Amino acid sequence: MTKIIKYGKFVGLGVNENKRQIILIHSGRPSDEYLTSLKYRLNGNYEKIPNYFIDKDGKILQLLPKEETSKNFNISVVDKNAIVICLENLGWLEKEPLKNGYINWIGNIYKGKVYEKKWRDYIFWDSYTEEQTNSTLFLCKKLIAQMNIDNKFVGHNTKINGAEKFSGVLTRSNFFMETTDLNPSFNFEYFLKKIEDE
Repeated sequence: MTKIIKYGKFVGLGVNENKRQIILIHSGRPSDEYLTSLKYRLNGNYEKIPNYFIDKDGKILQLLPKEETSKNFNISVVDKNAIVICLENLGWLEKEPLKNGYINWIGNIYKGKVYEKKWRDYIFWDSYTEEQTNSTLFLCKKLIAQMNIDNKFVGHNTKINGAEKFSGVLTRSNFFMETTDLNPSFNFEYFLKKIEDE
């Protein structure tokens, strides 16, 4: 049975018990670095806190209750209506010149599985794991049932018009052309089938 573990002492910015969206984003850094940055950035007053975090092993951490809001998007209508789930993922990678390795956006050597597909001016990507995908499905289904959210998923990672009006599961890249989460390594087709077939 998948468990949801309460983590940290984060404080939200308000409560909305009628949220209609679940938005998937990624961390851009390894889990320990990301979680530490949330705790200590701006002397502990950082306002971009996701409701949940899912690491590469599929462990689910609850940072804020599902009804709490935060400023992940700095767009009040989106922040007010979103349950944000952050997946551990480094995003885009670069091939090191004259070497066989890859580095992430801050120059750390990447040792995981590289996914290759040209998208939004990048080619190489950190991969989401099967454990992560399954935990994300578990959590989304639970939240859909608890919050009476439509069991719909956009099913791709490109920008859509009117994303803020959609009821269901989206990714940050459905809102903005310049963002890269979730990246192409995510199994959108599988996730769509599992969310909408229930």
